[in-house]
Amino acid sequence: MQACPPPSGAAGQPPSAAMNHPLPPESATAPHARSAPRQSVEINKLSKRLHRQVGQAIVDFSMIEEGDRVMVCLSGGKDSYSMLDILMNLQKRAPVRFELIAVNLDQKQPGFPADVLPGYLKNLGVPFHIETQDTYSIVKSHIPEGKTMCSLCSRLRRGILYRVASELGATKIALGHHKDDIVVTFFMNMFFGARLKAMPPKLVSDDGRHVVIRPLAYVAEHDLQAWATHRAFPIIPCTLCGSQDNLQRVQIKAMVHEWEKRHPGRIDRIFSSLGQVVTTHLMDPRLQPFAELRATGVPLPDGDIAFDDEPCAPAAGLSPILTPNAPQAVTWLGASNSD
Repeated sequence: MQACPPPSGAAGQPPSAAMNHPLPPESATAPHARSAPRQSVEINKLSKRLHRQVGQAIVDFSMIEEGDRVMVCLSGGKDSYSMLDILMNLQKRAPVRFELIAVNLDQKQPGFPADVLPGYLKNLGVPFHIETQDTYSIVKSHIPEGKTMCSLCSRLRRGILYRVASELGATKIALGHHKDDIVVTFFMNMFFGARLKAMPPKLVSDDGRHVVIRPLAYVAEHDLQAWATHRAFPIIPCTLCGSQDNLQRVQIKAMVHEWEKRHPGRIDRIFSSLGQVVTTHLMDPRLQPFAELRATGVPLPDGDIAFDDEPCAPAAGLSPILTPNAPQAVTWLGASNSD
C-alpha cells in the first residue's frame, strides 16, 4: 500500500497545464485558427453542463453533506477521472465543507502501469490512497477462460473498497456510474434477472456501514468521453472486463445506443421514467394490496388507462421530477466552472 497524506484543508488544487488538453493557438494554421473560437465555446458549454448536472444530482439526492469525507473510487477510466475532476471544482464553491480522497485498487493486472495514477494524483494535489490486492489472480483461477469475470471481480472489489473506506474514515463512497450505466443496468435486470431494478444515485452499502453515491447519475456517457478527451486524462484500460466483448452488458449497451441512434432522446426518456414510477400500475403485491382493492366511487387521476389508443403524454422535461433544496441548489449550480 502507498498513500499520500492529505494536506490541511479540503480543497483540491487545479490540474497543471500539462494535464489539460490545450486549444489550438492563434498562430495555428488557418482552418484550426478559425475553428478555435467555436471549439472554445463548445468546451465551455460542456463544462457548464457537466458541473450543473453533477451539482444538481448532489442536491436532489443529498449526496454530500457538511463535514463529509468522500472516497472517490478511481479506476483509471474516463468516468472516474471526470468525476474526480468535477467534484474538485464543485468543492471550491459548495455551500458545505467536505473532503475528497481518491482511492485506486491496483488489482495486479499484468502490464498495469502502477506509476500513472500516483503521478497524476500527486500532480493534482489531491489526497489519495493506492490499495494493492491481487484480485486478478483470484478471478483468473476461478473463472474458466471465455466466461464472464465481472461478477466475481465486482464482489471482490466491492468488499475491498468497503474495508478501505472504513480504514480511511470515509463517510461517502463515490462511484463513477453515469446515466447510460443506469439505463443499461435497468434492462440487464429486466432481461436477465426478471426484476425492475436499476442503480440508485444514493444507497446504503451491502454491509450496511457505508453510503454509496453516484454523482454522475444525470450525465450522458458521450459528454464524459468528450470531457476526458479535452482534459487528456491518462486513461488506463482494464484487461479483465474491458477486454471481454461477449458480456451481456456490452450487448445491452449496444441495443440501447442503437435505439438512441434511431430515436434520439430515448435514453433520456427511459432514465426519466425511473424517477416517475407509478407503483399502482405494476404487478408486485408487496407494493399494491390487490386482494383488498375495492371500488370507491371516487375518480382517480392515475386510474386505469390501459385501453386508451394513445400512450399517456410524457411529463415535461426529460429528468426525474425532483425538487432542488434551495438555497443550496443555487450555490452548487450558480457559478460557472473556472476551467
